[in-house]
Amino acid sequence: MNQKRIRRIVIAGGGTAGWMVAACISKIMGKILDIKLIESDEIGTVGVGEATIPTLVAFHRLLDINEQEFMAATQATFKLGIGFDNWRDRGLNYIHSFGITGTDHWTAGFQHFWLKGRERNLASDYGDYCLELVASLANRFAHLPRDGMNYAFHLDAGLYAKFLRRFSEGYGVKRIEGKIVEVKTNAESGYIESLRLDSGNDIEGDLFIDCTGFRGLLIGQALKIGYDDWSHWLFNDSALALQTESVGEPVPYTRSIAHESGWQWRIPLQSRVGNGIVYSSRYIDDEQAKQTLLGNIQGKILTEPRVIRFKPCQRQQVWSKNCIAMGLASGFLEPIESTSIHLISRAVSRLMQSFPSEGIQQSDIDEYNERSNWEIQHIRDFIILHYHVTQRQDSPYWRACREMKIPASLQHRIDLFRETGRVFRVPNELFAENSWVQVMLGQGLMPEQHHQVADLMGDAELANFLGTIKARIAKTVAQLPSHQAYVEQYCKAPDMNAAMAK
Repeated sequence: MNQKRIRRIVIAGGGTAGWMVAACISKIMGKILDIKLIESDEIGTVGVGEATIPTLVAFHRLLDINEQEFMAATQATFKLGIGFDNWRDRGLNYIHSFGITGTDHWTAGFQHFWLKGRERNLASDYGDYCLELVASLANRFAHLPRDGMNYAFHLDAGLYAKFLRRFSEGYGVKRIEGKIVEVKTNAESGYIESLRLDSGNDIEGDLFIDCTGFRGLLIGQALKIGYDDWSHWLFNDSALALQTESVGEPVPYTRSIAHESGWQWRIPLQSRVGNGIVYSSRYIDDEQAKQTLLGNIQGKILTEPRVIRFKPCQRQQVWSKNCIAMGLASGFLEPIESTSIHLISRAVSRLMQSFPSEGIQQSDIDEYNERSNWEIQHIRDFIILHYHVTQRQDSPYWRACREMKIPASLQHRIDLFRETGRVFRVPNELFAENSWVQVMLGQGLMPEQHHQVADLMGDAELANFLGTIKARIAKTVAQLPSHQAYVEQYCKAPDMNAAMAK
């Protein structure tokens, strides 16, 4: 392997991925590394990754990013979960929240006690026992002591990239304007030596991070690393995105509204709403998708709809030789559970944990690739769950989702929950047990039995147990301010129009 010491980092591509990578590396190791980022103002970014999950809160804390400054700069609002409308069937809705539902016993999860309470007519909706979910429906939010409220953000992806650029440049990152026209590799080792720009300049480096999006200029086109195609499980391959004016107060959750051949998102920011539709070109064409989206939006349209093509897949190796692919260059599932930004933060954090300062070793490459593959495969299964476990049969798209053969790893989880009410969770995987329970119940998968420990509680004891949890949550939520009021007090963004007028 290459025993050359790693001192020069070249990040190919900007946008959310490139500047997240730059921010993390420069904050941690900017004093000892030369970090350059190449991007072109002429090349657009996908820029619709506006919904996040709570891991971004942790990522920002690692980098000492001031939350109020970040939120004001990116027009951000808070997010407590994702609302799924019409996914189980038309007219049936649920929320996958970021919180913990109820109180577990060491022998069994809360769902077993809820199932017993439901059997005895002592329990209300499963979501009534989750603080974040109840707060979502009440449109309330506040930071609570001891991180008592799990949350993420809705943000403007373009403004986020600009915010991170300022942050990164403060730690020494050098931005180079230009288009990459050639990737120069060593004839013997195959390692990347430099990137030729349209200006004629060559940018040399020791380690290259490919953030060039779906094109994968370095990892794919130069190093010839292919994809594992997952489109036989995930049918969606297209999206349309546009922005609209806000017509009401922003709710603290993302809305995901299922349609006949895909689903629509609504992401409320402080100044506008991000909208889009994700669909399968096998079942609906672009014009039909556009009309579906335009027929289901609120507020004045601010931008023209634009089509985004993608393939649900994973790069066969995300680290090859001296190149690591991050963001869309490494693969893409789809935006249903807002995992794209999370995967970028995990990728660069993983690199920091195994940074090859004294030279690249095959053992580092193998471990990095194995952990990356393991992580995205579990996320893949969780996303497939949303489509496969459904009662919808009103269109060819949903019938195909119901009838498709799914990965054995997912089938095991479904069978285990249906037959026993238990959830199998691999340690350290992204989605915790409560996420699996919320989505499986929300999609209509009801366990056939519960753990016997719940049978040991009499009616009075079980009613008190469930009632106490529900009452405590209701009391807490009643004391919270409205989401809108809290955002205005905590992180109100400057008036963009007024700023431009000055």
